[in-house]
Amino acid sequence: MSKAKIYFPLILGVAIAAGIFIGGKLNFGDSSDKLFTSNSKKDKLNRLIDYIDYEYVEDVNTDSIVDVTVNEILDNLDPHSVYIPKENMQKVTESMKGNFVGIGINFYTFRDTITVIKTIENGPSAKAGIVGGDRIISANGESLLGGGYNNDSLVNKLKGDRYTKLNLKVFRKGEPKLLTFNVTRDEVSIKSVDAAYMLTDNLGYIKINRFAESTFKEFKTGLLKLKEQGATSLALDLRGNPGGFLEIAVNIIDEFLEDDKLIVFTRNKKGKEERSYATKKGSFENGHVYVLIDENSASASEIIAGALQDNDKGTIVGRRSYGKGLVQREMMLGDGSAVRLTVSKYYTPTGRSIQRSYQNGNRDYYDDFADRLNRGELLDEKKIEVADSLKFTTPKGKTVYGGGGIIPDVFVPYDTKMQNETLTFLEKRGFLNNFIFEELEKKRSFYNEISREDFFDNFTISDQVVKSFEEFLKIKTRSNILFVAYKDEVKHYLKASLAEQLYGYGAYFKILNKHDVMIDKVIELSENSN
Repeated sequence: MSKAKIYFPLILGVAIAAGIFIGGKLNFGDSSDKLFTSNSKKDKLNRLIDYIDYEYVEDVNTDSIVDVTVNEILDNLDPHSVYIPKENMQKVTESMKGNFVGIGINFYTFRDTITVIKTIENGPSAKAGIVGGDRIISANGESLLGGGYNNDSLVNKLKGDRYTKLNLKVFRKGEPKLLTFNVTRDEVSIKSVDAAYMLTDNLGYIKINRFAESTFKEFKTGLLKLKEQGATSLALDLRGNPGGFLEIAVNIIDEFLEDDKLIVFTRNKKGKEERSYATKKGSFENGHVYVLIDENSASASEIIAGALQDNDKGTIVGRRSYGKGLVQREMMLGDGSAVRLTVSKYYTPTGRSIQRSYQNGNRDYYDDFADRLNRGELLDEKKIEVADSLKFTTPKGKTVYGGGGIIPDVFVPYDTKMQNETLTFLEKRGFLNNFIFEELEKKRSFYNEISREDFFDNFTISDQVVKSFEEFLKIKTRSNILFVAYKDEVKHYLKASLAEQLYGYGAYFKILNKHDVMIDKVIELSENSN
């Protein structure tokens, strides 16, 4: 039985109380005094919480009740107003800031020992000389052997305040004794730009996984590098990108749009609008941009696609996007937790709202992917449902639609082989990465002797490695997963994971994109336009 069900009788009595109590704590930038004045309703409902705390016959954790109640309240607003508990705030904040303080390693607990899969580029561990395959035996004299820690507790032992030192004892294959490293904790970047490289002689490629505070700087660095390499067109890959900071998306769009072009506008419940326009700083205004989107491209990703489409700039390629046109603001609740509350809606330059309906509840809203798949929309663009009442026209006369995502200019169907659900699950859960690490450990010296160019062009994953992967999964998942029907696809994913561990930033997608039908379509469009 869930916690929500256990407390259901109390929730009915406390829900409104907690909601009003929280409402009184929200830090609205445009709040008026009347939002915070005490009144008999607030006093009465806050008193109810106190009665439960001090007078109820059994001890009740009212903090837990309030947490559950907050989620219940927000569930009745819209799908994107969410509660962030205190214990989750640090991870959420780090993800959106684009950095954290630590030593900069990806690790795997291999045979009860913390083993470095790879160091983060330019991070403290990389600078100190730690490499993939190193086993961390102790930290500041405390043994980390024995497997008595979970990943979170290990992370806490390795993390610490910025500029503090961590003394690590490390075992490295081939070394006669333990190595000592004094690593100075520092800010470590969480990359939001996964790759930036040339697809052809004049077509560059940049993949963005989210819009964090650091994203524009990463993007601009990649864009300038590609321009130096001859890029006159750009494939901007926003597939699977759930969004992030609106202003970061605006800065990126500004690189492509001419001066004073409308990028996006927001409108709150009072009708107040805020408009964002392109400035003179765009560095790719004369280049052609292809924006790649899919059913998981949301929010800030859709702002970029919609702004370019409505300004008749570039080409949107892929499948209809997610359909999130709501803007949230994060507001602290006073105890370390926060709420991200929807405060306005955003509109594309032609006036489109691309927010899809959530009138049938959150469950129905989040089941939309399955509905699209069942309708055949992901395989056939003719199955995309549009409403004539939500038809808009761009300055050059192109028809576009609101009401549920951005419909691409060029449709590319869902690739049922490369986007296999089993492969996606194994990749997201880290099984691919962990298996490749173990394979790499068997003959790391052999792989280190392969040149990057030779690896990308000629190296192949053997049938025996695929068989070993099946055995690995049998042990780890306790299920018998066989890859008879899609062995080639598995080999491709394994090679991409191996490339990432060997060569780092961008290597994974450079391999994976070689068999990507949407990338192939963009290359075709680019070559036909020359």
